[in-house]
Amino acid sequence: MNKPVAIVGAGLAGSEAVWQLASRNVPVSLFEMRPHKLTEAHTSGGFAELVCSNSFKSTSDQNAHGLLKAEMDLQNSLVLEAARMARVPAGQALAVDRQLFSAHITHKLKSHPLVTFFEGEVSGLEELLQHHSRVIVASGPLTSPALTGAVQKLVGSEFLYFYDAIAPVIAADSINREIVFQAARYGKGDADYLNCPMNEKEYRAFVQLLLDAEKVAFHHFETERLFEGCLPIEAMAQRGPLTLAYGPMKPVGFTDPRTKKRPFAVVQLRQENLDGSLYSMVGFQTKMTWPEQQRVFRTIPGLEQAEFARLGSMHRNTFINSPGLLDENLALKSRPRIHFAGQVAGVEGYMESAAMGLYAGRRAALLWRDQPTGETNPPSDGTPLLPPPPPACTMTGALLAYILHTPPDRFQPINSSFGLLEPLPEGTKKNDKKPLYARRALEGITQWNQTMTARMES
Repeated sequence: MNKPVAIVGAGLAGSEAVWQLASRNVPVSLFEMRPHKLTEAHTSGGFAELVCSNSFKSTSDQNAHGLLKAEMDLQNSLVLEAARMARVPAGQALAVDRQLFSAHITHKLKSHPLVTFFEGEVSGLEELLQHHSRVIVASGPLTSPALTGAVQKLVGSEFLYFYDAIAPVIAADSINREIVFQAARYGKGDADYLNCPMNEKEYRAFVQLLLDAEKVAFHHFETERLFEGCLPIEAMAQRGPLTLAYGPMKPVGFTDPRTKKRPFAVVQLRQENLDGSLYSMVGFQTKMTWPEQQRVFRTIPGLEQAEFARLGSMHRNTFINSPGLLDENLALKSRPRIHFAGQVAGVEGYMESAAMGLYAGRRAALLWRDQPTGETNPPSDGTPLLPPPPPACTMTGALLAYILHTPPDRFQPINSSFGLLEPLPEGTKKNDKKPLYARRALEGITQWNQTMTARMES
């Protein structure tokens, strides 16, 4: 009897991996500890629950994040399908209603005839391997201590970690619309963001409050390692008095309707759900204590009476030092029936995690077809068991190359970036680079997708 594939974790990577497997007629056992046991950031048992921003970033393939989406779109991504269904206004960004997004994915997977769901914590992998052909660990950045310990023993090296921060969410009806204005930067595009204007005196006072506020303390045995792409607002303020004014509070392109002038700084609010009853503070991840958040953020003009549907928090992101440990199937070289996908494998970001789950699921589907019981039987003629990964000119391939080949002593989780892609020919004009990156990547992923599909159907 063909053994199913086990997926540990029903987050973005795990959910996408399940979909890719089940869509190719591979039976799947999905294990998720929530809601029986919650993490520091999750609040429900819904699959693919978003715990930080509700934005998946740009939809344009002239943007690195948008290009990754375009590549995933060509591969029948469940996460993208759900995101479009639950989309809320956010300009060129793909932002979603969290509850609708999670509910769509949960329903699609729980109702699939080839998916069996098991609620409860997985504390080890050896027992799963006895009943499954292979296991994909997609437990995310908040992997439970028990599973963390089991994997740590398995890989024979220490886990690395950094701290990530979550931005607060505010009730829309508590925002003072006489002060806060709705506008698009430079008047271009839809006015999907609310803007809280500050003059210079208000801005400098606010920065000082951030610096003086009480912060959540780290445990004595933990080292503070903050992810550069998601720094707490107060950590940015420590870098200089104008850092925020040139960063998430940049006022360029806005005019305050009350003063008819450009503000010295703005705090932007992005629609959080479909009915517009909640707004999140853009770029305002924080590790301030909850009482301090309410005190400090209510000094922002227009937020004096703010009601917080969710306050910010810090959580540890756990990941393995993948270079040297994983092969091109995202499987352990020492235990090739065990795969890793998502943030635990060393990417950062919603879509990056889902993309690695998509890739791991497709590779596992091919391996399952050739090795349904999990036993390894490589071709006797020495030909490769599977097609190679996507080329490094694609965003998917570039992320994989980073995970697999970065020097281990410099490995840190990473977002999509054009800087990861294979360089363009010397002499390429600056204005031509992004269109060329996009065209080359989409041609590359299309060809790779066709090869993988043909291999699965052969």
